Amino acid sequence: MEANKETRTARMAALNEKFKEKFAMATVVMEQIGRLFINAQQLRQIPQLLESAFPTLPCTVKVSDVPWVFRERHIHTGYRQPDQSWRYYFLTLFQRHNETLNVWTHLLAALIILVKWQEVSETVDFLRDPHAQPLFIVLLAAFTYLSFSALAHLLSAKSELSYYTFYFLDYVGVSVYQYGSALAHYYYAIEKEWHTRVQGLFLPAAAFLAWLTCFGCCYSKYASRGLPKFVLKLFQVVPSALAYCLDISPVVHRIYRCYQEGCPDPIVAYHFYHVIFFLISAYFFCCPHPESLFPGKCDFFGQGHQIFHVFVVACTLLQIEALRTDFTERRPLYEQLHGDLAHDAVALFIFTACCSALTAFYVRKCVRASLYEKDK
Repeated sequence: MEANKETRTARMAALNEKFKEKFAMATVVMEQIGRLFINAQQLRQIPQLLESAFPTLPCTVKVSDVPWVFRERHIHTGYRQPDQSWRYYFLTLFQRHNETLNVWTHLLAALIILVKWQEVSETVDFLRDPHAQPLFIVLLAAFTYLSFSALAHLLSAKSELSYYTFYFLDYVGVSVYQYGSALAHYYYAIEKEWHTRVQGLFLPAAAFLAWLTCFGCCYSKYASRGLPKFVLKLFQVVPSALAYCLDISPVVHRIYRCYQEGCPDPIVAYHFYHVIFFLISAYFFCCPHPESLFPGKCDFFGQGHQIFHVFVVACTLLQIEALRTDFTERRPLYEQLHGDLAHDAVALFIFTACCSALTAFYVRKCVRASLYEKDK
């Protein structure tokens, strides 16, 4: 009997222990469920917190509700209201409007250029190696034109003067990038035969055409009210086309020579595709497709200018990668061809940038006077 009692007592004790363990486990589970519930409650509050941090922005408006200077052909809606605070326009970076994709494509590309710049600087001494200066310039120029473009598309809607100011700044970035690309192509991608033909003329002509592009774009924007659209496009496209034909000529000559001789250089493929992507982007810049075929259907997504941005970004990234590889692998050739040219090329870059900035500043001054006369 005593043995049976002891056995029962032991079993009861074991059952009590198991019950305590299960109760403890249940308590832990309930605590976790409670935490999950609290976390779920907090997650539900996130939209409210975001709304307090980013207040509700005014809705976009139709084309008839904005001044003519902001209107784009075949784009009917998605315009931001003018004459708002600067904070509003910065916050529209996170709003859906007809410039959202234009801002983000070039903003993200500018950040990618910064990352590549950091990667290159770990292995290249930009300060002490004069032959690395053209590579530094093309990276700086690419970041400049991408960031200036993003600013123009983000902030130009504030007022008419802001519209002209930021797009003139954008054109300065284009001019800087044109010369930076010309310099890098001439320095790293050129073959000896083409160098012999264009030596002494290439960089001064590239600098002049880069400035001419800035002037043509600024003037076409300034005179946009009094001239036909076709004529305005000529002011933009013709100088840019002439500049591109010169700037890309070392690359085209290299591709043609490689095709003729059947060379196995894999970098030529990068150069080939960045030329193709640029030509595609140029088409969409000149022709408002597909929005001209579907008016009002591409107001937010699918505009020709958005497609232009995507292809020009792809072109730039391929170009930077090709030039980065050329800098590493073709050093004996460009050291022999260029000697101490890099310092003069850098000085010409600074001169071109200053001339373009002064031109933009002067045309902006004319615009400001014109707007003042209109308001009187």
